[in-house]
Amino acid sequence: MKILAVLVCSLFISACGDEEFSELPLPVDLSASALGYYCQMDLLEHEGPKGQIHLSGLPMPIWFSQVRDGIAYIKSAERTADIVAFYVSDMAKATSWSSPGKENWVDANRAFFVDGSDARGGMGAPEFVPFATIDSAQTFAKNRGGKVLKLVDIKPQTVLRPVDISPSGELTK
Repeated sequence: MKILAVLVCSLFISACGDEEFSELPLPVDLSASALGYYCQMDLLEHEGPKGQIHLSGLPMPIWFSQVRDGIAYIKSAERTADIVAFYVSDMAKATSWSSPGKENWVDANRAFFVDGSDARGGMGAPEFVPFATIDSAQTFAKNRGGKVLKLVDIKPQTVLRPVDISPSGELTK
């Protein structure tokens, strides 16, 4: 009986060794080395919330100058890499719009986004402003306009359509 118990335990242990246990990578602090995926510009030179996406097989995340661009990346049919994690700035913890923070990341799948506010992201386009709590998102929407959504509720056509911006930074119609 003892031999059978040892064999069964050995089988369980060896089976566990074959499985891959994947943990989400932790968010990386924003630094001067972070360049926007689309624009290749220093993220610290742009206002508003930022995004970082961790891809399978890459040791460092790809960065986005504004959250809208990160959402567009994950919603794009042309994307081929597997996304391991997507983090966005928690704007409730930001010092200000011009200083969104270097360490205040929230998992985008758990975040609440305000769409349709008067806020413009780092590249001047309308922004999906992220918050870790629904209360913070609702307060922002009450003060600045817009509605609160979860990431899953943001439609691809919302972020993939062209956005016209005048030289003054105002949206054109």
